[in-house]
Amino acid sequence: MPKKTTIYIFGNELLDFDNLPIKLVPELKKNFPDINFIIQDPNENTKPSKDGELVIIDTVINTNEIIIIKDIEKLETSPIYSMHDFDLAFNLKLLKKIGQLKKLTIFGIPPKLNKKKTLNQLKNLIANMTL
Repeated sequence: MPKKTTIYIFGNELLDFDNLPIKLVPELKKNFPDINFIIQDPNENTKPSKDGELVIIDTVINTNEIIIIKDIEKLETSPIYSMHDFDLAFNLKLLKKIGQLKKLTIFGIPPKLNKKKTLNQLKNLIANMTL
């Protein structure tokens, strides 16, 4: 039996600039019933698949179109002074360093992109990715 792909959805339902990925989940589930979409806090225990792959949909600032990030080194980490400073970039780089993350795909969604346009673009990108 083929593995069921998981795509993690990050965002904050309470913040308009960070909740578009979450708003897309019902339509994505309808269009891709064979994909497991999990809404999760980026600092929770996000685990790559057994083969080391991790797929994420998240809000990305400073862009006007959906971008695909595959190079973990393009992610900027913030200075870490306490446990509160750990962020997604740090967690992903740590997973890579300990050998658990081998392949990363982040669909970066701009916060102000129209919901319908975003959904259509994202459906095409997901349909064309190799899972």
